[in-house]
Amino acid sequence: MAATRAPRDDRIELRATKEEKRLLAKAAAYERIVLSERDTARVLELLENPPEPTPALMAAARRS
Repeated sequence: MAATRAPRDDRIELRATKEEKRLLAKAAAYERIVLSERDTARVLELLENPPEPTPALMAAARRS
């Protein structure tokens, strides 16, 4: 079943510094990540059965 899409008739305009534009482009790149079937299964497995935190992770959590 194909999803229906709303028409794109709204517009956003803004002025940004080069650094702000770079940051927005980088953030937009994270908007959608496509995983293979194998990787999807691995992510779901890790969500359902997370590993024990490593000493390095525990130390990083204490620093933040």
